[in-house]
Amino acid sequence: EGMTPPQRILFPPEKICMVWQQRQSAEAGLRNTGNTCFLNAVLQCLTYTPPLANYLLSWEHSQACRQQGFCMMCIMEAHVNKVLHSSVSAILPLAVLRAFRFIGEHFQLGREEDAHDFLCCIVNAMQRACLSASNDLDISSQPTTIVHQIFGGFLRSRVICFSCKAVSGSNEAFLDVPLDIKAASSLAAALEDFVTPEQLDGENCFKCSKCEKNVAASKRFTVHCAPKVITVCLKRFDCITGGKISKAVEYPEYLDLHPYMSQADGEPFLYSLYAVLVHSSVSCHGGHYFCYAKMDDESVELRSTDAALRQQAYLLFYAR
Repeated sequence: EGMTPPQRILFPPEKICMVWQQRQSAEAGLRNTGNTCFLNAVLQCLTYTPPLANYLLSWEHSQACRQQGFCMMCIMEAHVNKVLHSSVSAILPLAVLRAFRFIGEHFQLGREEDAHDFLCCIVNAMQRACLSASNDLDISSQPTTIVHQIFGGFLRSRVICFSCKAVSGSNEAFLDVPLDIKAASSLAAALEDFVTPEQLDGENCFKCSKCEKNVAASKRFTVHCAPKVITVCLKRFDCITGGKISKAVEYPEYLDLHPYMSQADGEPFLYSLYAVLVHSSVSCHGGHYFCYAKMDDESVELRSTDAALRQQAYLLFYAR
């Protein structure tokens, strides 16, 4: 509804496999070269994302890639294959470190960076790599890359004018969902706040095209098209003050996204938690990042799942 169909499909959706095609066990860790724990934790969460890893393990991208110079997909392909096929306990993610400034111009080696910022930049860089071979691509076809089909979805914005009751809507692509947790003690409460209608009035009033004036209105976001993998950021940092929200926020092993979608009735829309990225510090300046990643149901012991559910989580990764 309200979505323009793509003119081209860049990656066949039926080729995306949500379960491991090869039996994996947690292989090489990543060496910290000095304030690179944020980078290592993000790379591990991406490495153990089954649909992405399945594709990268096939070497399909590099076999067809014609991009000159920096290609984030080629770098991730080499990295994932090295990690999952390594016989050593830890490796240096050298290819990613060499491409650090290409991933984000504002990043500086040796400086602790924000893991969510790095995740956004690396996923966007992978998306650009997937689009690089396609010229004159219509905007509706851009979300058909394998990256966007795994991590991407669409939010529906719905605005109701209080004067004329007119309803206007638009769709916005997303690759992750940042959630305010100031007033929330659980992921469910934060998601409920996210989809609760917002009052638009005063200086924040709405310009109604039907009334042709600024009016009071309500605006509501819902998940319109859900991704195969949903990445949630629990917004713990205040970058202006350097403060951090350190309170516990409960999150489940299994998440039903249906109550937060545009069509909120029907069968449950279930996701399973497979990775948790944690920031350990009282401040956003410094500290340590680490993660819990789940390979498959057979290779994860119950106590590690229990431990992962008790963390002061910063990023949560759920797969359908």
